[in-house]
Amino acid sequence: MAQETAAAPPKWILKLFSQINVIVYQMSGGRLMNEFSGMPICLVEMKGARSGTKRTIPLMYVPYENSIILVASLGGAPKHPVWYHNLMANPEINITQGGVTRALTARRVDDAEKEALWPTCVKYYPPYQEYQDRTTRNIPVFLCE
Repeated sequence: MAQETAAAPPKWILKLFSQINVIVYQMSGGRLMNEFSGMPICLVEMKGARSGTKRTIPLMYVPYENSIILVASLGGAPKHPVWYHNLMANPEINITQGGVTRALTARRVDDAEKEALWPTCVKYYPPYQEYQDRTTRNIPVFLCE
């Protein structure tokens, strides 16, 4: 018997929810809408890969020393999230946690460094391992310093 999966919501709903999340987060200084699925959320301001337009999106993150780890899992989907391409093209970003914004550089880690960081990511958010197991894509990890 095939396993049933819930249909993903339409993209416009996800985009609208993200926009609302950003507005509420910013207006509350990070006190509201600051987590998703038990994971902390930060706001990442980046430039679009093709448009060059600045955009701000909410992303789950893994705190790591004085840095932040972003995992481009897209729930184990077969393709990278759109923001992956933005960071690859324009790695200079601003990350807001709570009411504090920092200018950071996002660097995709190589496979050896991912192997060292992955246990920290999975410890922080166990579903990351399920996502990696369900896709043939090597889920990218970004270290933002």
